[in-house]
Amino acid sequence: MDFFTGDERTLLGGLLDVQRGQVAALLDGLSEEEARARLVPSLTTVAGLVKHAIFVEKVWFHSRVAGVPRAEVGLPDSIDESFVLAPDDTVASLREGFLTACARSRDIAAQHELDEEFPWHEEPVSLRFVYAHMIAELARHAGHGDILVEQLRARRA
Repeated sequence: MDFFTGDERTLLGGLLDVQRGQVAALLDGLSEEEARARLVPSLTTVAGLVKHAIFVEKVWFHSRVAGVPRAEVGLPDSIDESFVLAPDDTVASLREGFLTACARSRDIAAQHELDEEFPWHEEPVSLRFVYAHMIAELARHAGHGDILVEQLRARRA
């Protein structure tokens, strides 16, 4: 992998892509019912985690970095809403939506420098921060998803 010995941007992009791959892989081998199964009291489901990952890609890259208003990107108002599944959300549509969002995020990031700053609440953040935040965010949710998938597969046995 290039990012093991590459420059900082290659490292950050590579680590983020590893986490993106982990999130996308959560859906592998799950039925529609399993992907939607609620195993915890919160809105967290495997499908919901992937839908939320689409949301964070769009919040950070499509809106914040690209400067497109949230409403134009089609983002819900709250984080909780980003986990809510629509009746037409499927394993295939969520996987495709996530991969498409990631591809768009890569294109957006490629147009900016790591030190470039973007507005966030009261203080600006750099693209470097966005990469680091997204690596942590997706790693956390991939871990949540791994536990849910393990529980779902144990139900089959």
